[in-house]
Amino acid sequence: MNIEKELAARSGSKCEMCAAEANLNVYEVSPETSAKPDNCILLCETCNQQIDNPEIADANHWRCLNDSMWSQVPAVQVMAWRMLNRLNKEDWTHDLLDMMYLDEDGLTWAKAAGDGRAPEDITVHKDCNGVILLSGDTVTLTKDLVIKGATFAGKRGTSVRNITLVHDNPEQIEGRVNGQIIVILTKFVKKTV
Repeated sequence: MNIEKELAARSGSKCEMCAAEANLNVYEVSPETSAKPDNCILLCETCNQQIDNPEIADANHWRCLNDSMWSQVPAVQVMAWRMLNRLNKEDWTHDLLDMMYLDEDGLTWAKAAGDGRAPEDITVHKDCNGVILLSGDTVTLTKDLVIKGATFAGKRGTSVRNITLVHDNPEQIEGRVNGQIIVILTKFVKKTV
């Protein structure tokens, strides 16, 4: 059974955030990068667009979080927590956050996207051109790199797929080059669009 069918069975073929029944798609809840049902939710087009573009989020649409925050699915709980934090200018979101419970793993997962933290506490990774990098992005090396402890060099122009961010250092990412996971300085990579 593919992921979309599993999620449709789990959710009753409804958006797991607002219960809409049309235009449903699988959404991977970052920073998880493996497309497994436990890491994904089924979203309608409206929820998907507003999650990916917080500046267009309609607070009234998200009143549905009053129901979805009680889901037994950790990925749904994580996304509900994130959206409540993104809409923190609304009084009603504070009440829901006070009632909501996430276990320690769920809270760590929810906070991994930067929601619920002060802007100065968020680690932002940027490439050599100042473009923000996210886990799972593909980057290209902008210079030949000598790799300590390896028998090869990272050649300029090498594509590094599915990067991982080093959460406590905004100047470092991890990626696989020649089959080996290495730490790369962000000033030597360019995000591939």
